Amino acid sequence: MTYYAPLMAALATLLITAILLFSKAGKNIQDVPNERSLHQAPIPRIGGVGLMAGVLAAWMLMFMSLAWWVVLPVLLLFAISLLDDMRSLPVLSRLLAHIVAAVVLVLGSGIASQHVVLALIVVLGVVWMTNLYNFMDGSDGLAGGMTLFGFAMYGLAAMMHGDEVQAMLNFSIAAAALAFLYFNFYPAKVFMGDAGSIPLGFLAAAMGLWGWQQGNWPAWFPLLVFSPFLVDATVTLLKRTVRGAKITEAHCEHYYQRLVQIGWGHRNVALFAYALILAVGVSAIVGMRQSGAVPWLIFLVWGIIYTLLMFALDSRWQAFQREQHD
Repeated sequence: MTYYAPLMAALATLLITAILLFSKAGKNIQDVPNERSLHQAPIPRIGGVGLMAGVLAAWMLMFMSLAWWVVLPVLLLFAISLLDDMRSLPVLSRLLAHIVAAVVLVLGSGIASQHVVLALIVVLGVVWMTNLYNFMDGSDGLAGGMTLFGFAMYGLAAMMHGDEVQAMLNFSIAAAALAFLYFNFYPAKVFMGDAGSIPLGFLAAAMGLWGWQQGNWPAWFPLLVFSPFLVDATVTLLKRTVRGAKITEAHCEHYYQRLVQIGWGHRNVALFAYALILAVGVSAIVGMRQSGAVPWLIFLVWGIIYTLLMFALDSRWQAFQREQHD
């Protein structure tokens, strides 16, 4: 039954999302645009419910292989995030749930009993990954595409190491994301909302940690695979922190947001992001099979590429602002 899991994830996501889209929930739970939005009309933000339902339905086929310290935090985050989509919970309440989920993951995985300092670093990393996925979910098809390619790389790496269960768990997430993109690629008919982006951010960290513990990939592999999200969100946060801006305040300063604003549009930004994460993922797969300095060289090359891309966009953004003021 394991090999049917990705198909189950895709079909369940398609069906449930379609039902929700035309239901009362689709009309009541909507993302209403404001001055910081990249869309013009209200869009239902219930896609994450269909996506996560598809993932969990597929995972039930592999119930005996699941780790409780991954599943329970995901369920907690899904419930809290769905409530937030419906009622807008306070920031501190959401952050507390993210921290609890990260702590459960670290304690359950056994890292805390091995190295306390490493455990604290992992908790902070998981909380950051959980949130940055939400930060990067602001353009049609972007987060869904990152999920498709990122978890597909996890699955491929696990398959290369003969871990079929881990491969199918990750392929199921990728398959659910592919089905979600049917509704979310430009022009988006539905957004995933926090109920999708928050659990997916957690899973990007949790499955990366779990796969590392299983020996499917080195510790740096998940960081490189999801580096397009990590770099954009982290650099943007650091720039805002240096400038003294409020970290919790909504904004439109991410690089992908600025690409949309200067005229690339949602479709081109998504396609560029897909090409980027695919190239990064392939290099990570290649580097995983190498030893010595090769992985570090790959990180160096991507560091240079990201720096050049950010420098070019910063320059273009400044020129765009001057044009707007003239």
